[in-house]
Amino acid sequence: MHTMYKIGFDAKRYYHNRTGLGNYSRTLVAALKEQYPDIGHKLYDSKSIERTFSLGRQAVKDGCQLFHGLSNELPRDIVKSGIPSIVTMHDVAWRTFPDMYTFFDRHIYDWKYGWSAKNATHVVCISESTKRDVMRFYHVPAERISVIYQPVQQCFYAAIADDEATRIALNALPYLNDNGKVRPFIITVGSINSRKNLLGMVKAFNRVPEEERPIFVVVGSGREYRSTVESYIAENRLEKWIHIESNIHEASVLQALYAKALLLMYPSFYEGFGLPVVEAALQRCPVITSNVSSLPEAAGPGAIQVNPSSDEQIAEALLTLLRNPAERKERGDKGYDYCMSHFHPAVLTGQMKELYDSLVK
Repeated sequence: MHTMYKIGFDAKRYYHNRTGLGNYSRTLVAALKEQYPDIGHKLYDSKSIERTFSLGRQAVKDGCQLFHGLSNELPRDIVKSGIPSIVTMHDVAWRTFPDMYTFFDRHIYDWKYGWSAKNATHVVCISESTKRDVMRFYHVPAERISVIYQPVQQCFYAAIADDEATRIALNALPYLNDNGKVRPFIITVGSINSRKNLLGMVKAFNRVPEEERPIFVVVGSGREYRSTVESYIAENRLEKWIHIESNIHEASVLQALYAKALLLMYPSFYEGFGLPVVEAALQRCPVITSNVSSLPEAAGPGAIQVNPSSDEQIAEALLTLLRNPAERKERGDKGYDYCMSHFHPAVLTGQMKELYDSLVK
């Protein structure tokens, strides 16, 4: 019988965020409910002021024995509340990639998230890379940090049948249809901003000889940086190959696209974890990613790792995989095995449960 206790979760992102942080919150809470149904949960979707200043008191009032801030933040009154607290730190991008943030935002994040890392009873980091950053920027000692990787959404762990993947992919993106078969395509998934390096990918793609180019599907949205990328696409007359899709949010569609793609490109400059790398690998889709930050951890030995600043290196990796179906299969299988053993939700949820047990007296 598991210990009975109740955890308060700051669930703002759980309810209001459709991407990484929201998925982390929803996936973790769902896995806990499924694996440890006798742990109590209270999800707080509070207004900003309450969330920052009075959620600790509220959690105690509601009978919680532990508080977990799921997205970088704890309420300021948690220290005096008398119950232990955990904060999950996803990344510290405002410190490592400051040019993407305004002066004001950088200071707010330091004030909120930096304070949370320093004052939590325990910090969970979603990669060794994030742990190093939290220690470097906020001087949190290693013994107060656990690395517990981020589970991806449940559906990605179950294989999708090939004909079903074809049907979903062609339904979502009709231009991939070649007499009922899926045209060869490659994919990247993620917000379109300078950190994710779409321009580097497009420059690498431009180095692929025309007769060897597949379709390049870009799943994500963005503003200023997207315009920069689109200008480059237009100048180099790449429009007929590159399609930017900003309306794909369903995990089932993403899963089908990963399953049918020749490969995933993800040479990001900095990631707390890099979920698309794992989502794709779980569909046996070979991965090209960066040799920096957390990406080698997420991708494992099956991926080709490149210097994200070198579009030559990215292009070389691209050509290697486009020209070698056997290598694609081998790398896809390796990536699948690695991600199934390292990132299975049962394993990760078990690690989180052990941490909870150790903090609730």
